[in-house]
Amino acid sequence: MSQMHQPAALSTCPSCEEPLESGDLFCGACGYDLSAIPTPPSDRPTLAINGLPPGPAPAPAPAEWPVAPEVDSSDVPAPTHRSADLPGTDSRGGDLEASGQGAPGQVSAEPDEYPLPAPAAPASESPTPTPPTGTKLCVACRAGHVAPDGYCENCGHAQPRERDHMEQELQAVAAVSDRGLRHHRNEDAFAISSAKLPDGSPAVIAIVCDGVSSATRPDEASMAASRAADASLQDALPRGTHPQQAMHDAIIAAAEAVNSLATEPDSAREHSPHQNAPACTLVGAVVAAGLLVIGWVGDSRAYWIPVDRTGPTARLTEDDSWAAQMVAAGLMNEAEAYADERAHAITGWLGADAYELEPHTASFKPDRPGVVVVCTDGLWNYAEAAEDMARAVPADAALRPLHSAQVLVGHALDGGGHDNVTVAIVPFPAPPQGAGSA
Repeated sequence: MSQMHQPAALSTCPSCEEPLESGDLFCGACGYDLSAIPTPPSDRPTLAINGLPPGPAPAPAPAEWPVAPEVDSSDVPAPTHRSADLPGTDSRGGDLEASGQGAPGQVSAEPDEYPLPAPAAPASESPTPTPPTGTKLCVACRAGHVAPDGYCENCGHAQPRERDHMEQELQAVAAVSDRGLRHHRNEDAFAISSAKLPDGSPAVIAIVCDGVSSATRPDEASMAASRAADASLQDALPRGTHPQQAMHDAIIAAAEAVNSLATEPDSAREHSPHQNAPACTLVGAVVAAGLLVIGWVGDSRAYWIPVDRTGPTARLTEDDSWAAQMVAAGLMNEAEAYADERAHAITGWLGADAYELEPHTASFKPDRPGVVVVCTDGLWNYAEAAEDMARAVPADAALRPLHSAQVLVGHALDGGGHDNVTVAIVPFPAPPQGAGSA
């Protein structure tokens, strides 16, 4: 076992010369560390420790502090210290300028605001790319161009379609169409206009079409039908054709326009042999010379709502549907028929796959002012009976047709918006300011 080093025996303290006892490590009088006394040469270590050379370092001499004189400071004012009395350096390590320290005996007031360096000029942004003629810029990334399929070529974002919500108002008629809350696109379409009869009196036109979702390109079918029917009426009425005959001819023209969409290359039919041809329903109204003419194919409807609400309200159309056939045949009452899951299966439509085109037309001579509600089943599903529709139509519908159409679309959306919703409001009789083509 190794032995610990023992210091040499001393008789007096080397610092205060007070007597020591054997085994003392510190002086009892002054506290001097007796172990710091140099060891005899024979006891010195011969190996370096922690890189230090052999041999102990010499003991430091004890510090001698001067005795502080006693001073009477009762009459001496306390010294005033100023920031200028102390040397300082700035953040770079240089001496502070004396001129910046303020006058002696004064404290420099700090500024209320610290000046900030002027912001760097922004980097020049690259100008927004100009899309080629006939294309649109993406609403999401603002960098890519919209492809014909409606998606951005840069980020792939689907662009909002113009047909998701459409509104139009003329002086004597208004219409609103909305995609609804469940469908990914709007397959309805409408056309509203006014024309002059040969005697100069006005004629107001409203056409509403509903694309058949089970067919191909139903949105194209409804748009083609509404435009073709409107164009046909615009051509026939000024030439003096009776409004009811003009409506019949307009439905034929609409059917031909939809049929033309079925013309496809043979290769397209080979890839999709079971697809149905484009198809849609149609309902239209013409108000002219005190006469109200309605025409339809399918299950889109027209309702009569008197302004004073004292006269009877009425549904002016009969659906081309499974439910209507059951009721007409006496096999079911209306409540039972429309509760059946087959109720809305249509039996008449416009399209190349239609069994037989049978345009329905009817003429009415109302005895009081009112409005005609021309709509798709996206609306009347939430106000099926004439009385229900009358309660949903605002009282000032004849004076504010656009507002009334908006309210009715909102009624359908509040009810669930399960289908596309389209409605046109046609006041009766047509006001004189409605004359002229639109």
